[in-house]
Amino acid sequence: MRQISDRRDLPIGVFDSGVGGISVLREAMAVLPGERFLFYGDTANAPYGEKPADLIRNLTLRATGELIARGVKALLVACNTATAAGISELRSRYDIPVLGMEPALKPAMANQPGYVVVMATPATLHLDKFCTLLSRFHDADRVFPLPCPGLARLIETGGPGSAVVADALRSFLSSISVVPRAIVLGCTHYSFIAQDIAALMPGTAIYDGNRGTALHLRHTLERGGLLCERPALSPRAAFLSSDGSANTQALWERFTLMDSPTIPKADPGDFSWGCFSV
Repeated sequence: MRQISDRRDLPIGVFDSGVGGISVLREAMAVLPGERFLFYGDTANAPYGEKPADLIRNLTLRATGELIARGVKALLVACNTATAAGISELRSRYDIPVLGMEPALKPAMANQPGYVVVMATPATLHLDKFCTLLSRFHDADRVFPLPCPGLARLIETGGPGSAVVADALRSFLSSISVVPRAIVLGCTHYSFIAQDIAALMPGTAIYDGNRGTALHLRHTLERGGLLCERPALSPRAAFLSSDGSANTQALWERFTLMDSPTIPKADPGDFSWGCFSV
């Protein structure tokens, strides 16, 4: 029992190339109030979405290795691109639960007739994992993949509601040759601009996989006897970065505390930005 209790007290590792995974972190903190989290952002190499698959895989393995070395009881890859490139190898390498992201195509296809647009990075849409996901649907011809090169970077630099993000969205969305009933956000960065997308596509349902992933994480911890039931002491989340710059710290603080109707509200006391560069 002592060993199990110790494992329950370990934090959950969360990884992303940049700040997008903070949207998933905030969902997980809301769903798992008794847990502590260690977030690693590979900011020195972000974004991943337009890099070659082998490079994405190697960067993912190196970055997640930093979290494993610090002692985590589960690993959440809060990045669709990194999941597509490296999740299989991570699961074969580590004996802890390893969860990843997947575009929320299943609920969108089930609930919305007509065309479904999947907005994601070029790498996410071109890697085998997305092709495998599409193959599960007999009506996959309803799916319109929409690569959005550079959008994740614009979200970090310009921010939600900015003119530069709005201009980019207009350009991407104008290339859609169908009338969609739903848009699936296949990059965790895009959750921060869900309102911006909805404003440009009124009446179109917006889906992301953040809450579903957080609930799956809770179920996985419960099933493995790893769930920490008692309330976690603040701060509940600490951050690691591959560059450790003051600009990165300011960026993470901004997205961690950013108000959003689609992402759970965050308490500033739940976060520590002092655990920084590696």
